[in-house]
Amino acid sequence: MSSSPSDLRRGRGAQSHKPNRFEKLRHESLGEFQDHLIVSGEEDKERTRFLKIHPKTIVNKITSPDVGMSYSMNPYQGCEHGCVYCYARNTHEYWGFDPGLDFETRILVKEDAPRLLEEHLKKASWKAVPIVLSGNTDCYQPAERHFRITRACLEVFLKYRHPVGIITKNALILRDLDLLAALNREGLVGVHVSVTTLREETRLLLEPRTASTAKRLNAIRVLSEEGIPVNAMLAPIIPGINSDELMNLAREVAACGARSFGFTLVRLNGAIGDLFTEWLEKAMPGKAAKVLSQIRACHGGQLNDSRFGARMKGDGAVASHLHQMARLARKRYFEGREFPALNTELHAQFKNGQWRLF
Repeated sequence: MSSSPSDLRRGRGAQSHKPNRFEKLRHESLGEFQDHLIVSGEEDKERTRFLKIHPKTIVNKITSPDVGMSYSMNPYQGCEHGCVYCYARNTHEYWGFDPGLDFETRILVKEDAPRLLEEHLKKASWKAVPIVLSGNTDCYQPAERHFRITRACLEVFLKYRHPVGIITKNALILRDLDLLAALNREGLVGVHVSVTTLREETRLLLEPRTASTAKRLNAIRVLSEEGIPVNAMLAPIIPGINSDELMNLAREVAACGARSFGFTLVRLNGAIGDLFTEWLEKAMPGKAAKVLSQIRACHGGQLNDSRFGARMKGDGAVASHLHQMARLARKRYFEGREFPALNTELHAQFKNGQWRLF
């Protein structure tokens, strides 16, 4: 029997802890702070803990052919935003945590990220290619207000005149408008803002600790007015939840100045299938069966499709209809607009953090 909406754990996406498939590593918290978004009506009493870790490198090579980036870096592992559908939840298991509530309440903090990035950019063998902040978890999640690691990394990118992409769904990015404007004057930055729904009640369920849709749209507007190129990520599209909003989402982000948009179909890989199903039966019990059925219809009868080239596009009638709507939206709202390539020519002249004379 489906649960009633009153059973929903508010303020979190995941509804429970889930077993870690590895069960080998354990961590002990070094401290915590109360500087995160408090959601109205939040019932969850499990405070978020922040653990400092010290990786040896920070820039990651991306081998997947369908994510649109070659290199990424993540100042944080785990994300307090709590998006229930997030594919990155599975990576938390490699650190000895579970992909459910641990992913939202045990945030690993890489305070050495700016230093490691600088060391990477100074390598004689490194040739400039855009590095994307947040290939995994959001670099502007609430913890960034306190730790300011993302801002420090942007200062390094500016010092070495290196191109950087940013993916976020948090309006906190506007705090760093000064650095973004300086980077943009030399064609060194592009921003990708995720907007999932125009309905605030849906956002609060899907993404409980993210910035409101209104704040995200305002971030697109402010960045665009500054001349900073913005691509809107209408992702993920979930059949039966926000799939009816695709055209309206495209229209709104275009009106705010976005130069392009992309969308992906939800895919519930690894442990996310169970987490999402548990959440759906509590958050939307009346439509749970229909939503899961439509997701399966987009992935060959499964909740997830791991095939490169197909996993984020889907197939079948529902997926085909969404792709047709996206083509129409681009023609109607984005004709003549283009998201620019970033400048990779300057970095070779700033290997030592200053202009190099040849």
